[in-house]
Amino acid sequence: MAASLYIVVEGEDPGFDTFVHGQALAMNEDALEKLAERLKVSPLLEFFSADENSMALLMEQGANSPQCARTMPQPQWFMASDGLFTVRALIGYLAASPTALGSETRSVLWELKEYERVLHKTAERRLHWHLAVSWR
Repeated sequence: MAASLYIVVEGEDPGFDTFVHGQALAMNEDALEKLAERLKVSPLLEFFSADENSMALLMEQGANSPQCARTMPQPQWFMASDGLFTVRALIGYLAASPTALGSETRSVLWELKEYERVLHKTAERRLHWHLAVSWR
């Protein structure tokens, strides 16, 4: 089962495409977390929050007890500028060190640049965001 880290932008329709595959980022999350710590920026997973779709899936999979429904956290939203700070630091490092993640560097860098595109548009519109995880 493959995981994918994707961006959720606050609201029904932000007015732009938010899709980023996110599979390379999910596969390399441990290395990216260590890199973020070395660069003294927030790791990507610090921007994680379960969105309504994730919560609905949990409920379908048997976590639908009344007790569970009361204790599910509300989604957290983050400023796009904070995510951009992390993403740009990671891009800068990986662009200067193209072998840092071995053969995965190129695909991770591409997905980070897509994150940068989405977060830039999110910031322009003064919207908030968070990361979510999808399993396929």
